[in-house]
Amino acid sequence: MSAASSALHPARAQESERPFGLFGIFNGSERLGGERSTPSAGADGTAQVSGPDAVLRIERLESQIRQLTGTIEQLQFRNQQLESQIRRMQEEGTPRSAAQSRPQNPAAPPPAPPGRRGDAFDPLQNPNAPGAPHTLGATNAPGPAPSMSADASDQPLGAPGGRGAGAPIDLATIPPPNGAVAGQRNAAAGNGALATLPPSQTPRDVYDLAYGYMLRKDYALAEDTFRSFLSRYPDDRLVGDATYWLGESMFQRQRFRDAAEAFLNVSTKHESTAKAPDALLRLGQSLAALGEKEAACASLGEVLRKFPRASAGVKQGVEREQKRVHC
Repeated sequence: MSAASSALHPARAQESERPFGLFGIFNGSERLGGERSTPSAGADGTAQVSGPDAVLRIERLESQIRQLTGTIEQLQFRNQQLESQIRRMQEEGTPRSAAQSRPQNPAAPPPAPPGRRGDAFDPLQNPNAPGAPHTLGATNAPGPAPSMSADASDQPLGAPGGRGAGAPIDLATIPPPNGAVAGQRNAAAGNGALATLPPSQTPRDVYDLAYGYMLRKDYALAEDTFRSFLSRYPDDRLVGDATYWLGESMFQRQRFRDAAEAFLNVSTKHESTAKAPDALLRLGQSLAALGEKEAACASLGEVLRKFPRASAGVKQGVEREQKRVHC
Protein backbone atom coordinates (compact mmCIF):
# COMPACT_ATOMS: atom_id res chain seq x y z
CA MET A 1 0.00 0.00 0.00
CA SER A 2 2.92 2.34 0.68
CA ALA A 3 4.21 1.76 -2.85
CA ALA A 4 0.84 2.69 -4.31
CA SER A 5 0.59 5.82 -2.14
CA SER A 6 4.07 6.98 -3.14
CA ALA A 7 3.15 6.16 -6.72
CA LEU A 8 0.23 8.55 -6.74
CA HIS A 9 1.25 11.26 -4.24
CA PRO A 10 3.28 13.52 -6.61
CA ALA A 11 0.43 13.65 -9.09
CA ARG A 12 -1.94 15.00 -6.48
CA ALA A 13 0.19 18.08 -5.99
CA GLN A 14 0.08 18.84 -9.71
CA GLU A 15 -3.65 18.25 -10.01
CA SER A 16 -4.84 19.80 -6.76
CA GLU A 17 -6.79 22.41 -8.72
CA ARG A 18 -8.72 19.85 -10.69
CA PRO A 19 -12.45 19.76 -9.75
CA PHE A 20 -13.53 16.58 -8.03
CA GLY A 21 -17.34 16.93 -8.26
CA LEU A 22 -20.41 14.77 -9.40
CA PHE A 23 -21.51 10.60 -9.22
CA GLY A 24 -22.68 6.02 -8.90
CA ILE A 25 -24.52 2.39 -7.84
CA PHE A 26 -23.92 -1.62 -8.11
CA ASN A 27 -25.34 -2.11 -4.56
CA GLY A 28 -27.39 -5.22 -5.36
CA SER A 29 -24.52 -7.65 -5.55
CA GLU A 30 -22.76 -6.10 -2.53
CA ARG A 31 -25.75 -6.48 -0.20
CA LEU A 32 -26.22 -10.13 -1.10
CA GLY A 33 -22.64 -11.16 -0.28
CA GLY A 34 -23.69 -13.40 2.59
CA GLU A 35 -25.56 -16.65 2.29
CA ARG A 36 -29.34 -16.50 2.30
CA SER A 37 -31.15 -18.39 4.99
CA THR A 38 -33.07 -21.46 3.85
CA PRO A 39 -36.89 -21.13 3.97
CA SER A 40 -38.42 -23.37 6.65
CA ALA A 41 -41.70 -25.24 6.45
CA GLY A 42 -44.50 -24.13 8.77
CA ALA A 43 -46.89 -26.31 10.67
CA ASP A 44 -49.38 -26.27 7.78
CA GLY A 45 -46.72 -27.41 5.29
CA THR A 46 -46.27 -24.04 3.57
CA ALA A 47 -42.83 -22.46 3.15
CA GLN A 48 -42.10 -19.53 5.41
CA VAL A 49 -39.52 -16.88 4.52
CA SER A 50 -37.11 -16.17 7.32
CA GLY A 51 -36.63 -12.63 8.62
CA PRO A 52 -33.18 -11.86 7.12
CA ASP A 53 -34.17 -13.22 3.71
CA ALA A 54 -37.35 -11.11 3.67
CA VAL A 55 -35.38 -8.00 4.59
CA LEU A 56 -32.91 -8.61 1.74
CA ARG A 57 -35.75 -9.04 -0.72
CA ILE A 58 -37.45 -5.86 0.45
CA GLU A 59 -34.19 -3.90 0.21
CA ARG A 60 -33.61 -5.18 -3.31
CA LEU A 61 -37.15 -4.15 -4.34
CA GLU A 62 -36.67 -0.73 -2.75
CA SER A 63 -33.42 -0.26 -4.68
CA GLN A 64 -35.13 -1.19 -7.95
CA ILE A 65 -38.01 1.20 -7.20
CA ARG A 66 -35.56 4.02 -6.51
CA GLN A 67 -33.78 3.39 -9.81
CA LEU A 68 -37.07 3.35 -11.73
CA THR A 69 -38.26 6.49 -9.95
CA GLY A 70 -35.05 8.32 -10.83
CA THR A 71 -35.36 7.25 -14.47
CA ILE A 72 -38.99 8.42 -14.65
CA GLU A 73 -38.14 11.78 -13.11
CA GLN A 74 -35.23 12.18 -15.50
CA LEU A 75 -37.45 11.45 -18.51
CA GLN A 76 -40.12 13.85 -17.26
CA PHE A 77 -37.55 16.59 -16.83
CA ARG A 78 -36.14 16.05 -20.32
CA ASN A 79 -39.68 16.07 -21.76
CA GLN A 80 -40.30 19.44 -20.13
CA GLN A 81 -37.10 20.77 -21.67
CA LEU A 82 -38.16 19.60 -25.14
CA GLU A 83 -41.62 21.14 -24.74
CA SER A 84 -40.05 24.42 -23.67
CA GLN A 85 -37.78 24.38 -26.75
CA ILE A 86 -40.76 23.74 -29.03
CA ARG A 87 -42.71 26.64 -27.52
CA ARG A 88 -39.75 28.98 -27.97
CA MET A 89 -39.38 27.88 -31.58
CA GLN A 90 -43.07 28.53 -32.23
CA GLU A 91 -42.93 31.95 -30.56
CA GLU A 92 -39.83 32.94 -32.52
CA GLY A 93 -41.08 31.54 -35.84
CA THR A 94 -44.61 33.08 -35.86
CA PRO A 95 -43.66 36.81 -36.06
CA ARG A 96 -40.92 36.02 -38.54
CA SER A 97 -43.33 34.16 -40.84
CA ALA A 98 -45.94 36.94 -40.59
CA ALA A 99 -43.38 39.58 -41.54
CA GLN A 100 -42.16 37.52 -44.47
CA SER A 101 -45.71 36.87 -45.70
CA ARG A 102 -46.27 40.64 -46.37
CA PRO A 103 -44.56 41.44 -49.69
CA GLN A 104 -42.71 44.76 -49.62
CA ASN A 105 -42.73 44.96 -53.41
CA PRO A 106 -45.73 43.64 -55.42
CA ALA A 107 -43.41 42.45 -58.16
CA ALA A 108 -41.05 40.62 -55.79
CA PRO A 109 -41.41 36.81 -55.61
CA PRO A 110 -42.81 35.35 -52.38
CA PRO A 111 -40.07 34.57 -49.84
CA ALA A 112 -39.05 30.96 -49.34
CA PRO A 113 -40.37 29.30 -46.17
CA PRO A 114 -37.88 29.33 -43.29
CA GLY A 115 -35.73 26.21 -43.02
CA ARG A 116 -35.46 23.86 -40.09
CA ARG A 117 -33.51 25.24 -37.15
CA GLY A 118 -30.19 23.51 -36.73
CA ASP A 119 -29.95 24.04 -32.97
CA ALA A 120 -33.09 22.09 -32.09
CA PHE A 121 -32.44 18.69 -30.56
CA ASP A 122 -34.27 15.91 -32.42
CA PRO A 123 -34.04 12.55 -30.60
CA LEU A 124 -35.38 10.75 -33.68
CA GLN A 125 -32.32 11.76 -35.72
CA ASN A 126 -29.91 10.31 -33.18
CA PRO A 127 -31.65 7.99 -30.70
CA ASN A 128 -28.31 7.05 -29.10
CA ALA A 129 -27.44 10.65 -28.18
CA PRO A 130 -26.88 11.27 -24.43
CA GLY A 131 -29.95 13.49 -24.23
CA ALA A 132 -32.33 11.20 -26.13
CA PRO A 133 -35.14 9.57 -24.11
CA HIS A 134 -34.78 5.86 -23.44
CA THR A 135 -37.45 3.24 -22.89
CA LEU A 136 -38.07 2.68 -19.20
CA GLY A 137 -36.51 -0.56 -18.03
CA ALA A 138 -34.23 -0.85 -21.08
CA THR A 139 -31.02 -0.08 -19.21
CA ASN A 140 -28.21 -2.59 -19.42
CA ALA A 141 -25.91 -3.69 -16.64
CA PRO A 142 -22.38 -2.32 -16.98
CA GLY A 143 -20.08 -4.69 -18.82
CA PRO A 144 -16.74 -5.96 -17.65
CA ALA A 145 -13.73 -3.71 -17.61
CA PRO A 146 -11.94 -3.38 -20.93
CA SER A 147 -9.27 -6.01 -21.29
CA MET A 148 -5.69 -4.88 -21.40
CA SER A 149 -4.22 -5.00 -24.87
CA ALA A 150 -1.28 -7.16 -25.77
CA ASP A 151 0.82 -4.03 -26.27
CA ALA A 152 0.26 -2.92 -22.69
CA SER A 153 1.11 -6.33 -21.22
CA ASP A 154 4.12 -7.03 -23.45
CA GLN A 155 5.86 -3.68 -23.12
CA PRO A 156 8.54 -3.31 -20.39
CA LEU A 157 7.04 -2.57 -17.02
CA GLY A 158 10.08 -0.72 -15.75
CA ALA A 159 10.32 2.96 -14.88
CA PRO A 160 9.33 5.20 -17.82
CA GLY A 161 11.23 8.36 -18.58
CA GLY A 162 14.50 7.17 -17.03
CA ARG A 163 13.10 7.07 -13.48
CA GLY A 164 15.04 4.78 -11.18
CA ALA A 165 13.41 1.61 -9.87
CA GLY A 166 11.52 2.23 -6.64
CA ALA A 167 11.40 6.02 -7.12
CA PRO A 168 8.05 7.83 -6.65
CA ILE A 169 5.78 7.79 -9.68
CA ASP A 170 4.88 11.08 -11.34
CA LEU A 171 1.56 10.26 -12.99
CA ALA A 172 1.61 13.54 -14.91
CA THR A 173 4.58 12.31 -17.00
CA ILE A 174 2.99 8.99 -17.98
CA PRO A 175 1.38 9.18 -21.44
CA PRO A 176 -2.11 7.75 -21.96
CA PRO A 177 -1.89 4.02 -22.92
CA ASN A 178 -2.82 2.70 -26.37
CA GLY A 179 -3.00 6.17 -27.92
CA ALA A 180 -5.95 7.31 -25.82
CA VAL A 181 -7.30 10.68 -26.90
CA ALA A 182 -6.05 13.46 -24.69
CA GLY A 183 -9.30 15.38 -25.05
CA GLN A 184 -11.48 12.84 -23.27
CA ARG A 185 -11.82 15.10 -20.24
CA ASN A 186 -12.91 18.02 -22.44
CA ALA A 187 -15.46 15.80 -24.13
CA ALA A 188 -16.82 14.73 -20.77
CA ALA A 189 -17.05 18.37 -19.70
CA GLY A 190 -18.95 19.16 -22.88
CA ASN A 191 -21.54 16.53 -22.04
CA GLY A 192 -21.91 17.90 -18.54
CA ALA A 193 -24.67 20.26 -19.68
CA LEU A 194 -26.84 17.23 -20.43
CA ALA A 195 -26.59 15.83 -16.90
CA THR A 196 -29.90 16.80 -15.31
CA LEU A 197 -30.39 16.27 -11.61
CA PRO A 198 -33.65 14.78 -10.29
CA PRO A 199 -36.21 17.31 -9.00
CA SER A 200 -35.91 16.21 -5.36
CA GLN A 201 -32.07 16.35 -5.32
CA THR A 202 -31.63 14.40 -2.08
CA PRO A 203 -28.22 12.73 -1.70
CA ARG A 204 -29.67 9.29 -2.46
CA ASP A 205 -31.52 10.59 -5.55
CA VAL A 206 -28.37 12.18 -6.99
CA TYR A 207 -26.40 9.00 -6.24
CA ASP A 208 -29.06 6.81 -7.89
CA LEU A 209 -29.15 9.07 -10.95
CA ALA A 210 -25.37 8.80 -11.37
CA TYR A 211 -25.51 5.04 -10.89
CA GLY A 212 -28.23 4.87 -13.53
CA TYR A 213 -25.80 6.46 -15.98
CA MET A 214 -23.30 3.72 -15.08
CA LEU A 215 -25.90 1.06 -15.84
CA ARG A 216 -26.50 2.71 -19.23
CA LYS A 217 -22.72 2.81 -19.80
CA ASP A 218 -22.95 6.60 -20.16
CA TYR A 219 -19.67 7.03 -18.29
CA ALA A 220 -19.17 10.75 -19.07
CA LEU A 221 -22.51 11.71 -17.51
CA ALA A 222 -21.87 9.31 -14.65
CA GLU A 223 -18.55 11.04 -13.91
CA ASP A 224 -20.15 14.50 -13.94
CA THR A 225 -23.03 13.42 -11.70
CA PHE A 226 -20.81 11.63 -9.20
CA ARG A 227 -18.49 14.65 -9.03
CA SER A 228 -21.54 16.82 -8.31
CA PHE A 229 -22.60 14.41 -5.56
CA LEU A 230 -19.17 14.54 -3.91
CA SER A 231 -19.03 18.34 -4.03
CA ARG A 232 -22.59 18.81 -2.71
CA TYR A 233 -22.56 16.11 -0.03
CA PRO A 234 -18.93 15.60 1.12
CA ASP A 235 -20.03 14.16 4.48
CA ASP A 236 -22.71 11.77 3.24
CA ARG A 237 -22.38 8.06 4.09
CA LEU A 238 -22.30 7.21 0.35
CA VAL A 239 -19.13 9.23 -0.34
CA GLY A 240 -16.92 6.12 -0.34
CA ASP A 241 -19.10 4.25 -2.82
CA ALA A 242 -19.51 7.37 -4.97
CA THR A 243 -15.74 7.83 -5.13
CA TYR A 244 -15.33 4.21 -6.25
CA TRP A 245 -17.85 4.62 -9.08
CA LEU A 246 -16.20 7.91 -10.05
CA GLY A 247 -12.97 5.97 -10.53
CA GLU A 248 -14.82 3.18 -12.35
CA SER A 249 -16.36 5.66 -14.82
CA MET A 250 -12.84 6.83 -15.74
CA PHE A 251 -11.34 3.31 -15.69
CA GLN A 252 -13.90 2.16 -18.27
CA ARG A 253 -12.68 4.97 -20.58
CA GLN A 254 -9.01 4.04 -20.01
CA ARG A 255 -8.24 7.19 -18.02
CA PHE A 256 -6.12 5.06 -15.72
CA ARG A 257 -4.20 7.86 -14.01
CA ASP A 258 -7.36 9.69 -12.87
CA ALA A 259 -8.99 6.37 -11.98
CA ALA A 260 -5.99 5.34 -9.85
CA GLU A 261 -6.29 8.52 -7.78
CA ALA A 262 -9.96 7.83 -7.06
CA PHE A 263 -9.32 4.18 -6.16
CA LEU A 264 -6.43 5.14 -3.87
CA ASN A 265 -8.73 7.63 -2.13
CA VAL A 266 -11.25 4.86 -1.43
CA SER A 267 -8.69 2.31 -0.22
CA THR A 268 -7.01 4.77 2.17
CA LYS A 269 -9.80 7.09 3.39
CA HIS A 270 -12.86 4.87 3.12
CA GLU A 271 -11.61 1.43 4.15
CA SER A 272 -14.89 0.61 5.88
CA THR A 273 -16.98 0.90 2.71
CA ALA A 274 -18.03 -2.28 0.95
CA LYS A 275 -16.23 -1.19 -2.23
CA ALA A 276 -12.81 -0.81 -0.57
CA PRO A 277 -11.54 -4.29 -1.66
CA ASP A 278 -12.74 -3.67 -5.22
CA ALA A 279 -11.07 -0.25 -5.20
CA LEU A 280 -7.71 -1.73 -4.15
CA LEU A 281 -7.97 -4.34 -6.92
CA ARG A 282 -8.83 -1.63 -9.46
CA LEU A 283 -5.89 0.44 -8.18
CA GLY A 284 -3.53 -2.43 -9.00
CA GLN A 285 -5.05 -2.83 -12.46
CA SER A 286 -4.77 0.92 -13.14
CA LEU A 287 -1.12 1.02 -12.08
CA ALA A 288 -0.38 -2.03 -14.23
CA ALA A 289 -1.98 -0.28 -17.21
CA LEU A 290 0.27 2.73 -16.53
CA GLY A 291 3.34 0.48 -16.67
CA GLU A 292 4.07 0.55 -12.93
CA LYS A 293 4.56 -3.15 -12.20
CA GLU A 294 6.14 -2.75 -8.77
CA ALA A 295 3.39 -0.51 -7.41
CA ALA A 296 0.71 -2.62 -9.07
CA CYS A 297 1.96 -5.83 -7.46
CA ALA A 298 2.19 -4.11 -4.08
CA SER A 299 -1.42 -2.96 -4.34
CA LEU A 300 -2.64 -6.39 -5.41
CA GLY A 301 -0.79 -8.02 -2.54
CA GLU A 302 -2.46 -5.68 -0.06
CA VAL A 303 -5.99 -6.73 -1.05
CA LEU A 304 -6.10 -10.03 0.81
CA ARG A 305 -3.94 -8.75 3.66
CA LYS A 306 -6.22 -5.80 4.43
CA PHE A 307 -9.47 -7.48 3.43
CA PRO A 308 -9.21 -11.23 4.18
CA ARG A 309 -13.00 -11.50 3.94
CA ALA A 310 -13.20 -10.02 0.46
CA SER A 311 -15.68 -11.62 -1.92
CA ALA A 312 -14.72 -14.59 -4.06
CA GLY A 313 -14.92 -12.41 -7.16
CA VAL A 314 -12.35 -9.98 -5.78
CA LYS A 315 -10.01 -12.80 -4.72
CA GLN A 316 -10.21 -14.40 -8.17
CA GLY A 317 -9.61 -11.02 -9.80
CA VAL A 318 -6.48 -10.49 -7.70
CA GLU A 319 -5.15 -13.92 -8.64
CA ARG A 320 -5.76 -13.36 -12.35
CA GLU A 321 -4.17 -9.92 -12.31
CA GLN A 322 -1.08 -11.12 -10.43
CA LYS A 323 -0.56 -13.84 -13.03
CA ARG A 324 -1.08 -11.40 -15.89
CA VAL A 325 1.37 -8.84 -14.50
CA HIS A 326 3.82 -11.59 -13.40
CA CYS A 327 4.01 -10.40 -9.80
